[in-house]
Amino acid sequence: MSKRNCALLCAALFLAGAGSVNAIEYGEVVQKDGKWTFKNTEDPVFKLMRDTGWITNERYFQVLERTGQNWIEPADALLNRRRQIEWNRYLKTGLHLPDWIDLGLEQRTRFESYDHPWRSSQAIGNGRTDAQILMRSRLRFELGGNGPLRFFFEGQDARAFLNGSPGAFRDNTTVNEFDILQVFGSLTIKNVMGTGLRTDFHFGRMTMDVGNRRLIGRNDFRNTTNSFDGFDWQISQDKTWRLRAFILEPVIRDEERLDTQSNKSIFWGTYFESKHFPWFQIDAYYLGLNDRHVANAANHRTYSTFGGRLFKDPKPGKPEYEIETTWQIGTRGVTDHFAYLQHLGLGYMFNLPWTPRVIFQYDYASGDRQPGDSQDGSFDTLFGSRNFEYTRTSIWGPFSRTNLISPGWRVIVTPTPGLTLEVKHRVWYLAQSKDFFGSSGLRDPTGNAGTSLGQDVELRALWAINANLDFEAGYDHWFKGSYFDSPVILAQMPTGGNKDSDYFYASVRVRI
Repeated sequence: MSKRNCALLCAALFLAGAGSVNAIEYGEVVQKDGKWTFKNTEDPVFKLMRDTGWITNERYFQVLERTGQNWIEPADALLNRRRQIEWNRYLKTGLHLPDWIDLGLEQRTRFESYDHPWRSSQAIGNGRTDAQILMRSRLRFELGGNGPLRFFFEGQDARAFLNGSPGAFRDNTTVNEFDILQVFGSLTIKNVMGTGLRTDFHFGRMTMDVGNRRLIGRNDFRNTTNSFDGFDWQISQDKTWRLRAFILEPVIRDEERLDTQSNKSIFWGTYFESKHFPWFQIDAYYLGLNDRHVANAANHRTYSTFGGRLFKDPKPGKPEYEIETTWQIGTRGVTDHFAYLQHLGLGYMFNLPWTPRVIFQYDYASGDRQPGDSQDGSFDTLFGSRNFEYTRTSIWGPFSRTNLISPGWRVIVTPTPGLTLEVKHRVWYLAQSKDFFGSSGLRDPTGNAGTSLGQDVELRALWAINANLDFEAGYDHWFKGSYFDSPVILAQMPTGGNKDSDYFYASVRVRI
């Protein structure tokens, strides 16, 4: 391959016309002036490969046939959301790899900055602005294609730069250098004993998106990602229903060394999804956790988490809703544990230009009423994601699903198929005034600080050139509440931590 062809390929990737973030569905192939072309939009990079002789016409048509509805399903397709793992495989095509080999690269670079830190762990920083550059790179490799037996590997390298100043935020949610994110074998039987049912087995290290990801999620915005070692089994009937069961050891992330797991931390559960009625879809689940890998016995967790979710997906001209109720029982250390999470969402997508979508949301996550007594009431979100409905996470993310009350609304519009704009407003309160504020380390055992955490307004823009290249930027202003003016809380924060905080980020993601 010549340097000129390489340059042309890169230029086409970055300058391709705007299109949907989803895979393009191609039209019929037609012959014009002795050349085969498509009726509808062609992928410019694949077209460039063909026009420069990098790939043959035959290979070109094979690649396009495998795009969109005819994609070759990867081994983790039932473990993770499709939009996180599907893009045009330019690298695989350019290397002339056969269908039974999959190869993909993903790289995201993001600049982030926020002022007036509030976490107790950042007190040494004296309130200085925390600005960082976070980079996350992933490599996917798979053997097996559409066969029943497949082997899958995904490596990830997550790093943060400009984080060496005193008080800069850094932990294993931002840094996890060169590690194994997924490595497993899978078995798929698409017609079990002629019943039309499909069953899938996965054994090894894997990431998981379950339900709406409030309790188990493959982290997207966060720089590092939750993964698990163990066994996952699923059985389903088309897209009508699915039942899954798993038993896993959560992977313990280390910032610089290889991640490990512990047999003193076991996570198991079952999850059932029913889509028999599009207007009344149902999830029901039970999740068990026995986590004793930490030395401090007071932090040992033995929980049973169970609940259900009713929802209707958004569609133009139709109302939508989501109701989820989750309950936890068990022990934390030697203390009895009883906690719960309630979520309500109501929305409507208008059948108008830009398809505006309006959503009203309310969350209640229980807190601990009285510290030091025999009952712990702080809800534990387990391995869930927050970014999609609270605030951006990473070095920001002040709010989490514990000891929290939050009503709010958001409006989402799509001026073009590849451009999404969003504005969000939420009000934040502690559910219990004497419990911790999320993971900030802040707590007033007397409760005199009150419960008002303030409110935030967030603006976000996502421009997806195509499935291989997207840009994202956002701004969040947090109007802090009276809780942060309490002398007890002021003494635990960095200087200026009670002042309003502004957060800004801008990122670019490339996938080949």
